[in-house]
Amino acid sequence: MQHSSISDTICINCQRRIIATTVDPRVRGLFIGKGSTLCVPMPTADCRLLHHGRIMKCLTFLLLLPETLKKSKKTGKHTGRLPVCYEILTLSLKKKMAAELYPATTNLTNNGTTVTASDKKSDVQVTQSTTAATTPTTQQNINNNNVDPPSWQSSHPTLRERNALMFNNELMADIHFIVGPPGESQKVPVHKYVLAVGSSVFCAMFYGDLAEEESEIHIPDVEPAAFLILLNYMYSDAIDLEADTVLATLYAAKKYIVPALAKACVTFLETSLEAKNACVLLSQSRLFEEPELTQRCWEVIDAQAELALGSEGFCEIDLQTLKIILQRETLNSKEVVVFDAVMSWATAECKRQGLRATTHNKRSVLGKALYLVRIPTMTLEEFADGAAQSDILTLEETHDIFLWYTAATKPKLDFPLAQRQGLAPQRCHRFQSSAYRSNQWRYRGRCDSIQFAVDKRIFIAGLGLYGSSGGKAEYSVKIELKRQGVTLAQNLTTFVSDGSSCTFSVWFEHPVQVEQDAFYTVSVVLDGNELSYFGQEGMTEVQCGKVTFQFQCSSDSTNGTGVQGGQIPELVFYA
Repeated sequence: MQHSSISDTICINCQRRIIATTVDPRVRGLFIGKGSTLCVPMPTADCRLLHHGRIMKCLTFLLLLPETLKKSKKTGKHTGRLPVCYEILTLSLKKKMAAELYPATTNLTNNGTTVTASDKKSDVQVTQSTTAATTPTTQQNINNNNVDPPSWQSSHPTLRERNALMFNNELMADIHFIVGPPGESQKVPVHKYVLAVGSSVFCAMFYGDLAEEESEIHIPDVEPAAFLILLNYMYSDAIDLEADTVLATLYAAKKYIVPALAKACVTFLETSLEAKNACVLLSQSRLFEEPELTQRCWEVIDAQAELALGSEGFCEIDLQTLKIILQRETLNSKEVVVFDAVMSWATAECKRQGLRATTHNKRSVLGKALYLVRIPTMTLEEFADGAAQSDILTLEETHDIFLWYTAATKPKLDFPLAQRQGLAPQRCHRFQSSAYRSNQWRYRGRCDSIQFAVDKRIFIAGLGLYGSSGGKAEYSVKIELKRQGVTLAQNLTTFVSDGSSCTFSVWFEHPVQVEQDAFYTVSVVLDGNELSYFGQEGMTEVQCGKVTFQFQCSSDSTNGTGVQGGQIPELVFYA
């Protein structure tokens, strides 16, 4: 086997210094160093192969080649074997490379030489191990523990994107959290630096004087879903809150002192606040010391007290929150509703404590909270049909309360005697005057309607309507509140007009929550033969206390009511 001379040259394809030596007319070898020829017979494929990791092997060959040649000259023998690091590329291997890198019939030209995939197969057998050519690297998941991962950094140009990629990622994680109670826990990989710069609690935990040295830290009091939301924010500033995990997320944000996330949780809770969850959120807002959220909860509970007290959430509150609610003067509720809600809470509390819901156990879990119910403010009928038959009161208490209702000399009671003040309703007048003209306005079973919007949340309790202008008259009336065509509340009732120009209130069964900056439609259908008063000089905007109302005409109105005049002179609300 003859070796050709070796000298410097540059590959016309890759512009690198290379060598190629003819080991046999049917074999070509390739390595780095000084050389006499170009990368042949397949320069492009050889160069790519060269650039994909064979440089060190070829450099090693250069170091061993002189010694190998000397030994060959001394012994006069040629074993036909090359140095162990010298990797031979047979034509069959080149064909395989070419098939992977180029179409099978592609012609590659180098100094006028044309080589195709149909070149004659080499008969030379290579005794050293050969490495299969690799295909171009594609993007891979950086979580796959690849020893040679692709450049995921370059495909995520911003710091936020790269940080976000590390969220819940084992790559470079230096500690793990075991989050959640035993049996429901989840192992979460984290990076100390990221958590430390986002939370003073984590900073002290990892880098403080009493820093944790364990590789795993257990957090049994935080829900895994909430902890992941916390981490996602710390890695990427992303806030993804959900109704069923927002309270747990608020707890985690408070525990690890991440105020921005805590504020986002409070805002989310304020937006989703309604009667059915107001009592639970009141309890949590007190626990988390969020006064703004607490105030918002009280607004809902006061205005929609009967709905809030009748909700399932009321039964989930703690005893201290129950007492605070029962002490509330502004609850807009009948006392019989309050009593029924307290009984439901006592039953639920017995279940939580593993007790049977007996009369004795109910009184036991209620304690002094029972004496915050203002039983004497019920009507005699309400008391006789409800509390008196509930067995929650002793015989002596029941006897004394009956005497208090009926006897001239009233016994002393342990229950509060003063009725709750409730909320004072406010009225928005949208007309500057009212008038009456002969045969001008008549109720004929048609719809009077108007649209309105407010700049802060309120609770619509009812409507003020004009009555008969021709003396006393009785009307049947249907009132309705809608948003985007969906009925939120309605009521069908009657009212009697005394013939004056004063308005008469017609109430919904429960006050309805109205959100800010959204138009709602109120409609009235009155049936009666008498002429009525009507409003005039209507205003498109009315300031009522701290609330600004805006009015516009409704397409539902078929009896003539609009912004400038007609019916529905008042909106009755709580704010």
